[in-house]
Amino acid sequence: MAHYEHLPIYKKAMDVALYFENTVRHFSRYHKYSLGSELRQASRDVVKLIVRANSTRTKLPVLRQKLEELKLLMRLTKEAGGFSGFKSFQHAVENVTA
Repeated sequence: MAHYEHLPIYKKAMDVALYFENTVRHFSRYHKYSLGSELRQASRDVVKLIVRANSTRTKLPVLRQKLEELKLLMRLTKEAGGFSGFKSFQHAVENVTA
């Protein structure tokens, strides 16, 4: 299996996954166990897909789809009031789209 720890995209995805782990902890109970749970799982899935994609030839289609799902979940969470403030949402967007 190819090494992936050195990849910038892997490092960024890990940062985003850890950010969501810490941020969801402060969501209200309702958002924590609904959208928050999905955000955490989607961010973990992105990291897993990067690891898998690093050892295959077709790297992008599935990863792009999962990133779009993550962005959709972030937008839904913002609109539903899950993030504690706009800065929290802005930080997430900047890290996912970078």
